[in-house]
Amino acid sequence: MAEKNLDFDRIIDRRNTKSIKYDWIAKKGMPEDTLPLWVADMDFQVSSYIQEALARQTEHGIFGYSDVQETYFEIVKGWMERKHGWKVSEDWLVKTPSVVFALALAVKAFTEPGDSVLIQQPVYYPFQNIVDVNGRKMVSSDLVYEAGRYHIDFEDFEEKIVKQNVKMFILCNPHNPVGRVWTPEELIKLGDICCKHHVLVVSDEIHQDFAFERKHYVFADLKKEYGEITVTCTAPSKTFNLAGLQLSNIFISNPEMRKAFCRQMDLSGYGEVNVMGLAACEAAYRDGDEWYEAMRRYVKANLEFIKEYVEKNIAGVVMAEHEGTYLAWLDFRKLGLSAKELEEMMVHKARLWLDDGRMFGKSGEGFQRVNAACPRKILEEALLRIKQAVDEVRKA
Repeated sequence: MAEKNLDFDRIIDRRNTKSIKYDWIAKKGMPEDTLPLWVADMDFQVSSYIQEALARQTEHGIFGYSDVQETYFEIVKGWMERKHGWKVSEDWLVKTPSVVFALALAVKAFTEPGDSVLIQQPVYYPFQNIVDVNGRKMVSSDLVYEAGRYHIDFEDFEEKIVKQNVKMFILCNPHNPVGRVWTPEELIKLGDICCKHHVLVVSDEIHQDFAFERKHYVFADLKKEYGEITVTCTAPSKTFNLAGLQLSNIFISNPEMRKAFCRQMDLSGYGEVNVMGLAACEAAYRDGDEWYEAMRRYVKANLEFIKEYVEKNIAGVVMAEHEGTYLAWLDFRKLGLSAKELEEMMVHKARLWLDDGRMFGKSGEGFQRVNAACPRKILEEALLRIKQAVDEVRKA
């Protein structure tokens, strides 16, 4: 049986499929011909092996309470070891419906109301939301943007931990939206600071399979002591376009931390994960390598295309140096537009639905996040629309 879904140039109509990416355009009051390149799911069909696994599950016709046994873990373990050199144990694994759900559980399990939780903005916006809605105090050690590249201010990072009495750090690696894949040296500096000040780490590594310019390093695997303080969040959802199937694999090697985490899951009332998610994850990690490698090459070429197009054709716009994720981070600040004017330009002139940088924190103002996991023709049209809108603004 051969992989069938390797035509990533194929444009698939996703309208009227319950897709929030496409079917909410009208609900948001945007022009009908708006192109959505915002939320991080792909416009590609999944591996045919996943489709066939789901079809088999459907043909059975019974969808009762479900869970998996040793085979599932061995498949997940094999992926982590093959792709990231990380050897995990079965007792570390806790299955949740999503990484965001797991982040919320961790905040409630390891901090108290009023405690400080540190993040690095601009960063995936649910980080702040989870901290805020659970009554914790959000502290940001903002990433520093210089010459088109982001880096960590380690002095500020440690100072914030000490002065704000930080209890937990939520790490994003690879980093969404700025596209950095942190080096082992950077991660070790962060880890040593956290160990020194007894700060627990929740490491969101959902984009781990999209490290293009260097190897992805699992934070918890760099030093034994890091594993003792870390919740590592992974999922097949970004890699294999399975977000709607609601399954994530969370690894916690410290038994006391795992017990506290699972206690919060019990308190939430959540039980078994989605049976379709389980079937899809097994098929993806067991049989999806060919699709994954082909998709990675296509997405990497798309990101390179964005960079080249912006540099050659869109004056005043810069793409931040990109190392990981399938999300491009574009800097529009040289245009001198207010946040409202930039949003107006994108929605009504370019007719694009992107993620506005302000969603990721104050330091994201003037930026836009673009999802590159789509057929090249869609990307070409989106970039042409940006060019035309920017040209119009610059002439005004």
